[in-house]
Amino acid sequence: MEKQRTLASSASLTGSALHTGENVTLTILPAPVGHGFKFQRIDLPDEPIVDAAAAYVKTVERATTLVQGMVKIHTVEHVLSALTGMGVDNALIQMDANEPPIGDGSASEYIALINKAGIIEQDAPRRYIDIREPVTIESNGSILVILPDTKFRVSCTQVGPEGRFTQFLSTEITPEIYEKEIAPARTFVFYEDVKPLMDKGLIKGGSLENAIVARGDSVLSKEPLRFPDEFVRHKILDIVGDLALSGRFIRGHVIAVKPGHGINTEAAKLLAERFNAVAPAAAKPVAASPGALDINAVMQILPHRYPFLMVDRIVEFDGELKATGVKAVTINEPYFQGHFPNHPVMPGVLQLEAMAQVASIIMMRRTENEGKIGYFMSADEVKFRKPVLPGDTLFIECELTSAKKRLGKASCRCLVNGEVVSEGILLFGLVDK
Repeated sequence: MEKQRTLASSASLTGSALHTGENVTLTILPAPVGHGFKFQRIDLPDEPIVDAAAAYVKTVERATTLVQGMVKIHTVEHVLSALTGMGVDNALIQMDANEPPIGDGSASEYIALINKAGIIEQDAPRRYIDIREPVTIESNGSILVILPDTKFRVSCTQVGPEGRFTQFLSTEITPEIYEKEIAPARTFVFYEDVKPLMDKGLIKGGSLENAIVARGDSVLSKEPLRFPDEFVRHKILDIVGDLALSGRFIRGHVIAVKPGHGINTEAAKLLAERFNAVAPAAAKPVAASPGALDINAVMQILPHRYPFLMVDRIVEFDGELKATGVKAVTINEPYFQGHFPNHPVMPGVLQLEAMAQVASIIMMRRTENEGKIGYFMSADEVKFRKPVLPGDTLFIECELTSAKKRLGKASCRCLVNGEVVSEGILLFGLVDK
């Protein structure tokens, strides 16, 4: 299991910002487990902090800008891309202005900064967004699709005006690949866009030292192109940085056609909302409610034992008719050996069994049912919506809808990361031991 990572020490760099043209010093610092990425404006009173989260994206005019309260951070994508591409989970980014240094227009200076600071593992598992079904966004002629994959991959098609500089690249994103193949790619602009951008008060710090200008079929640059397809590589750099605003590392294959900060950040926001990345469902019930049951209490009620005990604990009772149980799904589950080799998936029938066990606990907590055993009798309206994989935490929510002397009926569902993965209406009977 991969661990979260942060910086081993702090490191700083100073330079001019692309859009404001201001001189700025940026410092990256270590941060604790679960911190994620945050920006801090040390030039302002009280040194306010802005979360690097898709919910705070306000403008995407040639860059991604975050606004939290009255505090703004412009052009966050390059530093976030470098941290994510190098496998960093948690960092505090301090600045004495509202926009990071642009450097040479790539992420190379940030890579050097991260390497100078060093990277260390932390004592907590990395949290992922695992894409289980296609995610599709279309906006203003751009398309971004994210498909299931065990790795983080990006396939991108860059298309300029009138089809100029059409380029394609597909690559896995690992620290080694990112540092050598993606980070050095510089930002670019088409000549016909320069004046409109300047008229809007943007690119005040832009020059041929920190950007490539495409004019007609030629390029203007301080140095030759670093890659024949440098434009599409920089687009991938931006995608990695913008998607970092989803709050977690992604396991999925991003396919982008004519991408930009707008559609990238829309995708990040959708992922954050869908997977509840900022406030994960798994964190909600950690503080157990009164009457919650640990594993020992569960085993006093249920007769099931390894390998068929499907409830680790009950984290919440809502009155006498509702309960929420938890099952941590690990690769050590015996059924993963054959279901399926090289593609482990929790069997749906065992999810149903987990629902039945939680429903039985609700029923057997009643004084009159003490000492009885619950038998699973039938299941109606069963739906399996998403696969459950090793590393998932299964939350089992059950509500008793009918309770007679010997029969119980319950509406149940299982959730992972706040999304329903299975559901059904269960009927079970109680008998004396």
